Amino acid sequence: MTEAPIIVRNLYKSFGAIEVLRGINLEVARGEVVCVIGPSGSGKSTLLQCINGLEPFDSGEVLVCSEYVGWAQQHDGVRARVPERVMTRLRRRIGMVFQQFNLFPHMSVLRNITVAPIHVLGRDIKTADARARALLDKVGLAHKADAYPEELSGGQQQRVAIARALAMEPDAMLFDEATSALDPELVGEVLAAMRGLAEEGMTMLVVTHEIGFARDVADRIVFMDGGVVVEEGPPRQVLSDPRHRRTREFLNRTLSSSKERTPS
Repeated sequence: MTEAPIIVRNLYKSFGAIEVLRGINLEVARGEVVCVIGPSGSGKSTLLQCINGLEPFDSGEVLVCSEYVGWAQQHDGVRARVPERVMTRLRRRIGMVFQQFNLFPHMSVLRNITVAPIHVLGRDIKTADARARALLDKVGLAHKADAYPEELSGGQQQRVAIARALAMEPDAMLFDEATSALDPELVGEVLAAMRGLAEEGMTMLVVTHEIGFARDVADRIVFMDGGVVVEEGPPRQVLSDPRHRRTREFLNRTLSSSKERTPS
């Protein structure tokens, strides 16, 4: 079986009568950074939630590290639900950072990062503490280990959330509009932490509206609209010379509103 950490095949998902994902096919290779862009309501966040097992899907296949998520296709053609113990193990292998930080307000920054490795991975306190401090240093927050979430800016809280996800030693990371809840002046510090992960070779699937970040960091850009993958390819091709009319319309509107320019 392929070693791609993330594989999506012919994925369909509906909420009632609304079909949100319509036959999505996507692979993310080991060490690859794939950025997913597109208008609101195009199914981007739902795709990530299906990959992480947070949202059940109607049909298709999702594999994380060669193991099925949600449903497994059997040889006789009948699907079987993946046992919850397997899903729990898979969620440890793929970290996810959401729009909201969801830190425990009653715990220090250090405790927020160590609680899962201690109780889920069985790490001893000394090992978990050392790992957490190293991760805080990685995201530029070593001096905030003893602070509480309410004492941090939004950008700092999101960087703690990234460190918390990394503390579970994932094989891949999912980012769902990680900067959308931040004030504009705080976006850069979170994107810098994400750039650092990309440079270290972390496998990343990133839903983002930050076109400049996608252009600079992604190995591949996927444009979604109406629950389908409209176009995908290298950043320079998709952003500078998109082949599909819908991609051009989206980029023209997005880049015009943000006053960004694609490379010539």
